[in-house]
Amino acid sequence: MTPVELKNALHDGGPVFGTLIVSPSPFWPKVLSDCGLDFVFIDTEHIALDRSQVSWMCRTYAAMGLPPLVRTVSPSPYEATMVLDDGAAGVVAPYIEQVDQVQQLRGATKLRPLKGQRLNNALAGEPLPGGLADYTPGFNQDNLLIINIESVPAVENLDRILDVPGIDSVLIGPHDLSSNLGVPEQYDDPAFLKTAETIFAKARAKGVGAGIHAWGDIASQARFVNMGANLLIHKADILFFKNGIRDELAEIRESLGLQPGGTSTGEVIV
Repeated sequence: MTPVELKNALHDGGPVFGTLIVSPSPFWPKVLSDCGLDFVFIDTEHIALDRSQVSWMCRTYAAMGLPPLVRTVSPSPYEATMVLDDGAAGVVAPYIEQVDQVQQLRGATKLRPLKGQRLNNALAGEPLPGGLADYTPGFNQDNLLIINIESVPAVENLDRILDVPGIDSVLIGPHDLSSNLGVPEQYDDPAFLKTAETIFAKARAKGVGAGIHAWGDIASQARFVNMGANLLIHKADILFFKNGIRDELAEIRESLGLQPGGTSTGEVIV
C-alpha cells in the first residue's frame, strides 16, 4: 500500500490494519513482510528510539509497501517536520486538544516547505503566490496527518478540530482517554465506549478516518471497527512475543507435568 492509497482508504473506505513496531531489529522487516499489514506504527512518544533508528525503520518499511506512521514526542510542528524528513509517511501527533495545535501541524505536514511568515499567511488563508500554488500540494501529497484524541477537552473541541483542512484521521489513545474520563484501563466501561463511538462518528461524518490502538481480544477489537473505526492498530510486536512465549512455555510445562514455576508434579516419562 502506498501512502496515497492509505490516505484514500482513511477518507473513503477501510478498514486498514497495522501494528506497533517496538523493535528496531533489522531482522524484523523480513518477518513482517507477509503478515497482511497495511501500515506500521512507530511510537517515539513512549519508546526509546533515536532518530537514526526511526529513519532506517521508516525507509525500510516504506520500501516494502508498508507506510510508516510515526507518533512524535509532542504535538510540535518541528517534530512533525523532522520525522517526515526521516522518511515517515504520516505523523501521529499526541494529545491534541486545540484547533491551533492542528493548524500548526497542518502547516508542518501539508504546506511544506513553507516556513515563517509565508507559512503563517498561508494558514490564515492567503493564496500562495506564483508556482507555490501548484507546487505545494504535489510536494505534500504523500504526507498523512493523524491526530490523537485522548481527553475530554479534545472531544469537546472535536467539531472545530475536524473543520481544519488536511486531517487524514483521528486516533484514540485508549489508555490516556480512559484515564482522562476517570475510568483508567476500563475499556468496556460505558463512558469509554460511548466516547469512542462519538469520536468515530464525528470523524467519519466529516470524511476523516477514525482509528484506535487496541490490544484486547479479537472480539473487542472487531467491536471498535463495527462502531465506526476504519483504522486499527492491532497490539504490538512485543505483545505478540510476550503472549506467544508465555502461552507456549505453559503448554510445554503442562505436557511435562510441571507446575508453572517449573516444579515437577510427578514422574515424567520420556
